[in-house]
Amino acid sequence: MNSQTTQHPALDAGKIHNLALRNRYVVAPMSRASAGEDGVPTSEMAAYYARFAQGGYGLIIAEGAYTDTILAQSYGNQPGMCTDAHAHGWKATVDAVHAAGGKIILQLIHAGAVSQVVDTPHAPSPVRPDGMMLQGYGPKQGAYPVPVPLSDHQIAETKAGFVMAALRAERAGFDGVEVHCANGYLLDQFLTPETNSRTAPYGGSLQNRIRLTCEIIAEIRAVTGQDFATGVRLSQAKATQPDYFWQGGLKDAAVIFDAVHLAGAAFIHLASEIKGYTYHSRTKQGESLTKLARMRTGLPVIANGGLQDPQLARDIMSAGEADFVSVGKSALVNPDLPQKIAAGQTPVEFSFDVFSHGVSLAGQAQWQAAQIG
Repeated sequence: MNSQTTQHPALDAGKIHNLALRNRYVVAPMSRASAGEDGVPTSEMAAYYARFAQGGYGLIIAEGAYTDTILAQSYGNQPGMCTDAHAHGWKATVDAVHAAGGKIILQLIHAGAVSQVVDTPHAPSPVRPDGMMLQGYGPKQGAYPVPVPLSDHQIAETKAGFVMAALRAERAGFDGVEVHCANGYLLDQFLTPETNSRTAPYGGSLQNRIRLTCEIIAEIRAVTGQDFATGVRLSQAKATQPDYFWQGGLKDAAVIFDAVHLAGAAFIHLASEIKGYTYHSRTKQGESLTKLARMRTGLPVIANGGLQDPQLARDIMSAGEADFVSVGKSALVNPDLPQKIAAGQTPVEFSFDVFSHGVSLAGQAQWQAAQIG
């Protein structure tokens, strides 16, 4: 039986923790800068996320919500999850996704040194981030400032922010949370030796540098229900360093994967959206990180990076390199991708023209209206 007549493996039912999923297609978290200025999600966001569930995606990971109102926010109009109003706003999104037969997890994020909102960003160490602030995400633009090192007390407050945000997410009805330790944000700043010159307990060895992420995962697991999934997103590349690789390759990856597994992570999501799966889900020597994660931990592993390509997704799943595939920007023009794959249709090709009127949902709607016109 050839690949044209065999059901695509991403269309098979799957399971993450105690979540039964109708297929293995996942919407990756994407910052849309469309919440209110106070971080409260809008009805527009609820309709946006529900569309992916209506289009057949088994799991949706909602964009990163900031975890405290003091230091965590990344950019303007980012949603939060640190007030009752935030939770109430998110509940409308959760209810809309569930009503359409989908499952939804909330990503939790702290910007650290790369905040484009906070007056005085804080980070593990006083290391200025490479590159420039992201265009279109305001309110600040230009070079990043040198951050102030977090005190021990502030680190404890950071942990508490993640835990309280997870509890609010659970109360709002989310099926789980994803702890963001990727792309150069705060927890990844702790993980990365170039941005972490601290000593123990959160600096020095790789085990110490991944410690904060692991403590957050473990503390969330300790206070949330048995069915609530707490996963982690990891990456090699950073938003400002698209060619960054883990220094120790598979050796470093083994330490990181083992640590988050021991902490109680329900899944590992490896972000490779900047230069694609075949570039950044592998070491410099071409060895598969997602396959190593599966082999060492036995956890469900979500691969990412250009996986709207049905043949690439089929190949890596058939090779045992991933259990699930997440789709980011291409999901914006293929909110019904699973249905297209099931029907043998070719996905629409993504173009950055989608953001020609801005990265927000309103900007995308304006672009779509222009296409029709």
